[in-house]
Amino acid sequence: MYDRILVPTDGSETATAAMREAVALAARDDAEIYVLTVINTRTYDTSIESAVEPLRKRGEGFVDNLAALANDAGVTVTSAVELGRPARTILDYATDHEVDLVVMGTTGRGGLERRLLGSTTEYVTAHAEVPVHVVPAARDG
Repeated sequence: MYDRILVPTDGSETATAAMREAVALAARDDAEIYVLTVINTRTYDTSIESAVEPLRKRGEGFVDNLAALANDAGVTVTSAVELGRPARTILDYATDHEVDLVVMGTTGRGGLERRLLGSTTEYVTAHAEVPVHVVPAARDG
């Protein structure tokens, strides 16, 4: 049913839960997974490479952790770290890589727990040209 699945990550537990769901779907459909993290250019000064490098390394850690889940399951995975506005960059990446499903968590590192969806997830869900599978945040209890 799906050939290319995109999993955006911010390093949160919810992104890891989304990746687990994506791996299950990819294994079922013999699909490949793209893992993407975005260095937010609205939050960080990305005009100086020395300032970007630690952010890029942190982002590589995020995508590498999720890529390991796919590799362990025998699913083909491609990882990327991009600069930009997260929601818009996710949508552009999905289009550029002909993704046919986005799997992402409801909340991540945004800190607005009271909202139903994280602002990035909300924007992607509203503007994506492909289906978006939203994985809820884990509940304690």
